[in-house]
Amino acid sequence: MTAMSLSDRADAMEHRKMKELDFMVAQSALFTMAEGKRQEGAGAKMVSENPGKYMLMGDDPRLPKMPARPTLIDFFKYRFAPASHLLQSAAHAREAGHNEKVQLACLLHDIAVLGFIRVDHGYWGQQLIAPYVDEEVSWAVRTHQALRFYPDESVGYAYPEMYLKLFGPDYRPDPYIDEEYQRARKHKWYMTGRLICISDIYSFDPNKKVALEEFTDLIGRNFRDPKEGLGFDNSPVAHMWRTIIRPTKFL
Repeated sequence: MTAMSLSDRADAMEHRKMKELDFMVAQSALFTMAEGKRQEGAGAKMVSENPGKYMLMGDDPRLPKMPARPTLIDFFKYRFAPASHLLQSAAHAREAGHNEKVQLACLLHDIAVLGFIRVDHGYWGQQLIAPYVDEEVSWAVRTHQALRFYPDESVGYAYPEMYLKLFGPDYRPDPYIDEEYQRARKHKWYMTGRLICISDIYSFDPNKKVALEEFTDLIGRNFRDPKEGLGFDNSPVAHMWRTIIRPTKFL
């Protein structure tokens, strides 16, 4: 008998778990294409193999339910939590005496990683927050993705040792990242983006507790929550927030 591969065992476990649910969830193509799985016809096949069940088209009961008009704080509580990395980075910026724009940028710089997607997280993060924050903040969130790979001895920023462990000593950023760095280096808000890197906690302390409530007033002064709720204000990025609310919705 041929032993099952790790991927096959994961698929079998997922199939067993799905049998226990009252609904079915199809993974996004982004997370299956590298494994050779295709999404075409996936829903029809799953329904035919599971009579009486339907594809999930609403809230996923496995996730905390979001309020009808969610705020940024609600996303931190119900989708980004525990967000220790972001909270510690923002606290680091605050303790260093940086202004509120820098503190907010540190608090938001990796929200795409925690709630949306890792690849190009700076760019996704900028888009998520652009309608609701000062342009300097969203610019800094985007450019930190490039700046973190480039030391700046003038402000005491060195290449993170953690990156040597994560990516190896021979890693070099892609050309578009290098181009972004070159542009950012000459920009009037360069230091705002650089301060995210300096305040970033690359190996956050699991024993240090920073409460979200410490930044409630900061968020209230600097983040413009729409009255309709994030995801429902018909902004150009509302669909992205809705995706975070219901990440397993079929269509």
